[in-house]
Amino acid sequence: MLKLGLIVGSTRPNRFAERAAAWLLEGAAERADFELEVLDLRDADLPFLDESIPPAMLGGNYSSPRANAWRHRVGAYDGYIATVAEYNHGPTAVLKNAFDSAFLEWQRKPIGFAGYGNVGAARAIEQLRGITVELQMAPIRHEVNIGLEPFIAVLNNDKTLNDYAYLIQARTALFDNLVWWACALKTARNKLRVVA
Repeated sequence: MLKLGLIVGSTRPNRFAERAAAWLLEGAAERADFELEVLDLRDADLPFLDESIPPAMLGGNYSSPRANAWRHRVGAYDGYIATVAEYNHGPTAVLKNAFDSAFLEWQRKPIGFAGYGNVGAARAIEQLRGITVELQMAPIRHEVNIGLEPFIAVLNNDKTLNDYAYLIQARTALFDNLVWWACALKTARNKLRVVA
């Protein structure tokens, strides 16, 4: 069975990310093809990247014990989903820092995004696609975009994310495609590991 990590991409008090993450976990509980485990950036408590050389040149070892713990933890997964808030048309600093705080562990694994806010974090997700490609990840096309109307309705407890059929369909497509890519890339990683 595939093991996927759910990166909770905000550490802000009263974050909407917890609602989005709980909804993703609820949907994942109905699946038999993967397990989804939470990687909460609050728990990781990562320092902002302060290495003396770029991560690509570190050979996988960071000077920070917390960054090393993070990279070992994320390395155990076959793929990822990140909840994405959008501030000033970009992702949260803590989420970008989380990607910077590992390198080899991300490579050749798929990632999907579930964004929320004014435009469903579409602009922040677009930036994250470029960032994750540079990490040699495979960002999948399918994403969940919780736009302003459902975001406000859920925030005010007027509705739940399950009240929006199109969001449920988007979540299913995200899961289905992430599983496909995770299986394909895991097979390729295992084959190359045997050859090497």
